[in-house]
Amino acid sequence: MSSRRTTIIAGSLLTASFSAVMILSYTAVADDQGPGSSEGGKAVDEAPAGVKLTTLLPEKISVDNSSQKTALTATVKNEGTKESGDIRLLVVGFDGMTVKDVKGCDAIAEGDLPEGSNSGFSCAVGNLAAGKSQSYDVDATFDLSKTGKICLPVQTSDGAKTYWQQGPVPFGTTNPSPNAPATPLLLGTDNTPVAPGGDKLPSTGPVSDVLPLGAAGAALVSAGAAGLWWVRRQPQQH
Repeated sequence: MSSRRTTIIAGSLLTASFSAVMILSYTAVADDQGPGSSEGGKAVDEAPAGVKLTTLLPEKISVDNSSQKTALTATVKNEGTKESGDIRLLVVGFDGMTVKDVKGCDAIAEGDLPEGSNSGFSCAVGNLAAGKSQSYDVDATFDLSKTGKICLPVQTSDGAKTYWQQGPVPFGTTNPSPNAPATPLLLGTDNTPVAPGGDKLPSTGPVSDVLPLGAAGAALVSAGAAGLWWVRRQPQQH
């Protein structure tokens, strides 16, 4: 009897230990996005003296192959010596990457999105102190049969000036793994589609070159190797 009880207890402890290991391992993988990177970023309008704004995206994200869901952190930083003034961060998705939610931020109306984008959120950062940063949790989906890009402009609260813009910068993999539970994607990498024979994606055409933004008062303009950034435009007539 004593031997049987000992076996049951040992088995229970082994099961509990195994479960704990599985949970901890999953959490570690889910949170492992690598260090932040400002790849694909460029200063646009001149910021006030002493203000230096940049953004960071994770170098690596993971996409669930069945649900297409992914998550990442978008960060805005003031690397200067003075307060930023009232600013906002935009998080905009393109092609196969669709931004579903950004915690604490407002969705950009469909009519105000840049042409060619599929989703976007506006985050009221406020006055960012020198040396400080603000991070936002981003929920998104990624269609692995397409390329996918994300863009992070940092603007004045009214959108009149854009001090910094990261992207649109791609996430992707050159080694698709459709049979695995998840596919890791790297920042700055054009995605190779998972679909059989999908070694080349159709061109998005001129819409990729000029991407005007509606009532938000800015636009994405192609600049060749220098990337895309936001510029002011005349307000729409209603």
